[in-house]
Amino acid sequence: MPIKVYNTLTRQKEDFKTLEEGKVRMYVCGPTVYNYIHIGNARPAIVFDAVRRYLEYKGYTVDYVLNFTDVDDKIIKKANELGEEVTDVANTFIDAYLEDVGALGVKKATHNPRVMEAMDDIIGFIAGLIDKGYAYAVDGDVYFKPRAFDDYGKLSHQSIDELRSGARIQVGEKKEDPLDFALWKSAKEDEIAWESPWGGGRPGWHIECSAMAKKYLGETIDIHAGGQDLTFPHHENEIAQSEAMNGETFANYWMHNGYINIENEKMSKSLGNFVLTRDIIKEHDPRVVRFFMLSVHYRNPINFTNELLNAAKHSLDRIETSYFNLEHRKQASMNLVDNIDEWLEKVDYFKGRFEAEMDDDFNTANAISVLFDLTKEANVYLQSEQTSTRVIEAFQDTISSILDVLGITLQGESGLLDTEIDALIEERTEARKSRDFARADEIRDMLKEKGIILEDTNQGVRWKRGE
Repeated sequence: MPIKVYNTLTRQKEDFKTLEEGKVRMYVCGPTVYNYIHIGNARPAIVFDAVRRYLEYKGYTVDYVLNFTDVDDKIIKKANELGEEVTDVANTFIDAYLEDVGALGVKKATHNPRVMEAMDDIIGFIAGLIDKGYAYAVDGDVYFKPRAFDDYGKLSHQSIDELRSGARIQVGEKKEDPLDFALWKSAKEDEIAWESPWGGGRPGWHIECSAMAKKYLGETIDIHAGGQDLTFPHHENEIAQSEAMNGETFANYWMHNGYINIENEKMSKSLGNFVLTRDIIKEHDPRVVRFFMLSVHYRNPINFTNELLNAAKHSLDRIETSYFNLEHRKQASMNLVDNIDEWLEKVDYFKGRFEAEMDDDFNTANAISVLFDLTKEANVYLQSEQTSTRVIEAFQDTISSILDVLGITLQGESGLLDTEIDALIEERTEARKSRDFARADEIRDMLKEKGIILEDTNQGVRWKRGE
């Protein structure tokens, strides 16, 4: 069964076919690095990382490019406020971004291009658009002419006349048409700048992605992804620039993730509900934040609350408890047990269900539901008087492979229990051996207060999180 991808360009699900067999060229728009990222920035980092992981699970090699906008009005303003160089501000927040998304389980990109390092490519791209008649220079600025590109508006599904009705020429702009947008901005006094055929200046926002996608992935790519807010004008302008310059389709599939709401309101600085990723992961396990983000389909909006995060924590705890209960039982299992094949078929059934959900536009929400059903079935199996090592390992392998696609690592029992609780369990075991049952019962009660439920079995002590 082929993977189906919802394509923003066509507004429908399409069979996924790559330009080159076994290889995916994927470009994801990264942040403008003038501050620490908020959870809205974290969502595309997480969901498209999961897309990448599933494609790799299916056997593809993924050439994954995520760019950094490291020169921009906001960065220049931040540098002036801090009294620092633009490059220093950019470096600080690039490092912070990589640290934050790394904590959230996001794999390193194949390439992380930066605008400052791609200036020759950007200038050459702009010069090519001028030569082809799609752009013009005026007093050190260069503008792109959307009216010269016949398909302008095809991604956002707007006509050029509709777009023009809302366009305005700002003070100081010298463009011929309100729709025209900047490819190159002439330098202001005491502002960072690069030399170009049109004078000192720096690139406009949209051109950088067109130039860097071409440099690292070629004229046509398989997937271009980013937040829903980038559909227009950023991605619309990328298409116009790239296809005008190259004469080829820019991207075959366009993927966009939905917005994040905070307590049912759209996140914004004006509402005072702006939440930084690093603040959240100080309060909550980053794995729980990621698990929560993937519990809703990537195209749908997601409501972010502490209550929902706590619910996600309990859900992840139950999955991990099931896995390590399997590990406990495995030590006393054997292979000469009836119904092994029947149980192995059940495990394969859940694996097939997981793949079917992910094949349907990377539906991580439904994939997580399959994971819950799989762990419930594993718990049923553990009620059997005799268990098979093969079956237990099949359950564990399938749980692990699903979690790996989701980018969730198993902490291990030492991670689930802090050192205090670990020591208490060990002390209780020794107390029971020495027949000090009063102390053993006291420790059991102490652990229960901490949310750890103990179960004494013939195979040793098993534990689980309290509900």
